[in-house]
Amino acid sequence: MKTELALHDQQFTLHRFPKRANETLQAWDAGDEYIINHFVENPLRPGSKILILNDNFGALSCWFSQDYDVYLQSDSLISQKGALKNLQRNQCNKVEFLRSIDTIPNDIDAVILQIPKSNRFLTWQLHQIRQLLPENTPVVAVNKANAIHASTLKLFEQHLGETSTSLAWKKHRLVFSRSNSQTIKEVDAKTCWLVPEHDMHLCNLANVYSGESLDLGARFVLEHLPSNFKYKKIIDLGCGNGVLSIKLGRNNPESTITSVDESFMAVESARANVEANVSNPQRFTFVANNCLDGFEASSHDLIVCNPPFHQQNTVTDHIAWQMFTDAHKVLEDGGKLLVIGNSHLGYPTKLSRLFGADKVKVMANNKKFSIVSAEKASRKSIK
Repeated sequence: MKTELALHDQQFTLHRFPKRANETLQAWDAGDEYIINHFVENPLRPGSKILILNDNFGALSCWFSQDYDVYLQSDSLISQKGALKNLQRNQCNKVEFLRSIDTIPNDIDAVILQIPKSNRFLTWQLHQIRQLLPENTPVVAVNKANAIHASTLKLFEQHLGETSTSLAWKKHRLVFSRSNSQTIKEVDAKTCWLVPEHDMHLCNLANVYSGESLDLGARFVLEHLPSNFKYKKIIDLGCGNGVLSIKLGRNNPESTITSVDESFMAVESARANVEANVSNPQRFTFVANNCLDGFEASSHDLIVCNPPFHQQNTVTDHIAWQMFTDAHKVLEDGGKLLVIGNSHLGYPTKLSRLFGADKVKVMANNKKFSIVSAEKASRKSIK
């Protein structure tokens, strides 16, 4: 696995975040290289202000901070932590970090955009560019060629203006656009809908998973969340829009609940949804975090987890494994972890490695999903 990005007589040491000893994936791709090559051939004036959107681990931020004032906006706390580590590792110039829920500066000279997987999020970002930046601000976007469809280009044309594409290079393509459309299309910041069977009204910001309805995994696990006075300190790990936090709060009225996600938009959506659907939201805390970094060991008695199986556009199970290991550490003796996931992912086997096979059981399953319970053994029983 390469860790040295060497282009045009410049070299950077880059790692994904969190850094793993057995990492097999690079911290940059050919799309990053294509963007860099384009600006080497078509440089901006030194000191120009560049807004970089969705820089996965900071490769673009490291490169462009040499000659330009860089603002990096991302919805991913993990991406921002990775970018910061790589900037520090390579002693780069300072970069201004912005969350996806922050307003972008209005004096940007050019925008570099890693096209996100979600069209709703892409639409929101294009809308922000057109609404807040000067007319004719150039935008250079990149993605794999097979992911840039006619519908993708139509979004650029509708929400920005004049749009064209490059030739494909190493299976990637650039999109060139300018914010010069005659009218600014209105885009709602939130998508809202009802879940009548659970008496909920939910709203998602643009980059929150399952933006227009309750996803099937959440719908299944809602029927199996504990409901009693036993649990006092609960974590909803990977909280998304907070639907499980709401149900946990209603089911366990004397508990305190911490809703955790690495997506800034997810955390803010969860906060708003809890406030709209729970009578005593002061019991809740909302945290953007890398899994359970910084949480006290043996401090909680229930953790509910809906793990992702991808990081940005890469399929991987290392985030789920980190969630499980962090949960084992943070649970008190006798504490319980509930995991919802696709049945084929083999979570019972993975959890047995941490908790012991006799402490793991499948609570419920259907044709697609399994709900797995893992109890942390007491240290006395281990002895």
